[in-house]
Amino acid sequence: MSLSRGARIALRVAMILGLAVIYVPLFVVLINSFNADKTFAWPPTHLTGEWWTRAWQNGGVRSALWTSVKAGLGATAVACVLGTMAAFAVQRYRFFGRETVSLLVILPIALPGIVTGIALNNAFRTVLAPLGIQLGLFTVVVGHATFCIVTIYNNVLARLRRMGTSTEEASADLGADTFQTFRYVTFPLLRSALLAGGLLSFALSFDEIIVTTFTSGAGVETLPIWIFDNLFRPNQAPIVNVVAAALIVLSVVPVYIAQRISGDTRAI
Repeated sequence: MSLSRGARIALRVAMILGLAVIYVPLFVVLINSFNADKTFAWPPTHLTGEWWTRAWQNGGVRSALWTSVKAGLGATAVACVLGTMAAFAVQRYRFFGRETVSLLVILPIALPGIVTGIALNNAFRTVLAPLGIQLGLFTVVVGHATFCIVTIYNNVLARLRRMGTSTEEASADLGADTFQTFRYVTFPLLRSALLAGGLLSFALSFDEIIVTTFTSGAGVETLPIWIFDNLFRPNQAPIVNVVAAALIVLSVVPVYIAQRISGDTRAI
């Protein structure tokens, strides 16, 4: 399909405006994290790295960062196991309700976060509370895993479809059992898809706030929750900007690496 010169220009302008709406606010946050003026007068009169030093020395920030890392790693580990098993079941076996299972696995990431959070909160209070398990880091990990599974499932499912079964059948013909075939043939071919999905899962978990609000208990504060709690406190705005800027970087890096890994292995 060929477009007129005016249509191409209009599309480019629309693309630039769309990217500007997304990235200009992020750029402003990054600049304000170095703004020496506490009122964030714009444009900044001069820049300073003082806020970054103060943010790193803030015990609440470090504690929240470590909590986010633990929650992200835990959710990613759970998602890797369950998402991979679900992908194998859907791709390699034919059974009644297979498409329904696939829909149910993908559905959590499409649901509004507040709906997922309320549902999980009710489930935890109804099921886990009688067993003596209270809201805490464990419930945060479980809550994040519900939507992190989707990234693992989609990546592994796509890789299994491209792989086919010929290499595994050849391994079986050569005398390898099921576990040897998985270890030496299947897993090496899936490794990059798992890594890309795991990085995306960690990024999703790391900056999640809505589900975390409903599934975390007293004393459990992730980095996004810390930002929200301190956003309107006096004299905390500069540090909040620093933490937000750091969060942008920490979220972008795994997504970029995952995209590069997926692009490099697309031909497999």
